[in-house]
Amino acid sequence: MIVPQMLFRTLRSADPRCLWKFAWNFGWKGMLSVERFKRRIKRGEYFPPFLYLSILNTCNLRCQGCWVDVESKDAIDLDALNRTILDAKRHGNSFFGILGGEPFMHPQLLDLLAAHPDCYFQIFTNGQLITEKTANRLRELGNSTPLISIEGREMVSDERRGKKDVFARTLRGLENSVKAGLLTGVATSVCRSNIEELLTEDWLRELIRRGVHYAWYHGYRPVGPKPNFDLALSPEQLVRIRRFVVEMRATVPIAIIDAYYDHDGQALCPMSTGISHHIGPKGDIEPCPIIQFAVEDIHDRRGLFETMRSSAFLKDFRELSARHTRGCVVMERPDLIREIVLKHGARDTTTRGTAMAELDAITPRFSQWLPGEEVPEKHWMYRLAKKYWFHDFNAYRNVAFDAEARARQLRDELAQPVLNGATPPVPAPELVGDSQPRCSG
Repeated sequence: MIVPQMLFRTLRSADPRCLWKFAWNFGWKGMLSVERFKRRIKRGEYFPPFLYLSILNTCNLRCQGCWVDVESKDAIDLDALNRTILDAKRHGNSFFGILGGEPFMHPQLLDLLAAHPDCYFQIFTNGQLITEKTANRLRELGNSTPLISIEGREMVSDERRGKKDVFARTLRGLENSVKAGLLTGVATSVCRSNIEELLTEDWLRELIRRGVHYAWYHGYRPVGPKPNFDLALSPEQLVRIRRFVVEMRATVPIAIIDAYYDHDGQALCPMSTGISHHIGPKGDIEPCPIIQFAVEDIHDRRGLFETMRSSAFLKDFRELSARHTRGCVVMERPDLIREIVLKHGARDTTTRGTAMAELDAITPRFSQWLPGEEVPEKHWMYRLAKKYWFHDFNAYRNVAFDAEARARQLRDELAQPVLNGATPPVPAPELVGDSQPRCSG
């Protein structure tokens, strides 16, 4: 009964134009773009069907552990954005994630959406700048969904986001979105300070009462110039998130998104599989948002498709990462990132210029790859969708890691109490049982 309830609630609350654009531009055309991606990789060609664009750095909040240079004024201009999207569309893409900074601080965001009525955009936002006027304009366009970040209730939100009255201001943007009939989502970066109040069925049911259509949970990653390691999740909490998401998908009538598991509960990295890469606010083409190194950019005369398709830097990142972990290479093997950056002479894409030092400061830890604790999807809808359109695309066929050793290590971690709320560091996958990493080949 979950699917009928979810559909009935969505059909009653969302604007028909928004529903049609979602179903056609994201649903049908997005499925076709993945099929084209599958055909390309059989030929050894990689161009991701899902592109994420950080269109500017600037933000109105100062969140703990943020890796973005929010004081910087970097932004991609409308001409470059249009050129990038047009090139991607020529090769079957129709879905784009829009990130920042705070995307609604970009003066040409709405012009960008209007220029591509045949695409669908997911806007990652704190919601505070979504006024009634903005929400109504988004409804008129119909081709975007605001994904509003909520990191806790009143006290936790203020602490995490570095400002006062964050929760109330965000809820106003949420209410404006729902009132306008937008398909509206809420994203939470789960960490130690919010896991008890937001990773709950009560919270999901509150979101339903507020008119929210979908939720997205992802684990906090301590990266950037000021990582907060006290917020990092323990292995037990990472397992808990996965179990919760799978259970709630079969229990509560709200869509729940994740980007790190296939239908059998096997972990994956969207960057390693090639299904997604990132474009930074200077136009740099990066493996993913938290890997702030690049060789190429969107201003290359070859165009986006050819630049990404022929990138040896991206190819090495995908293959080396997939060979050594099914999880987040930044969290588990930062040494591999250093290796590839030095090999290709990749530039630091940050304004602060400290990305390599930040990488060196990371202590390896568990991420979404939790061998021995896999939780297959229970609900038929998620199982079906992931089986055909969101899986590892055979990216992990040449693995060099020892999954059994990693599973034993995870069992040991889960059996040990975590003292003083600290997340214990863990050896990198290839260091389990060895004194030196094995050669990557």
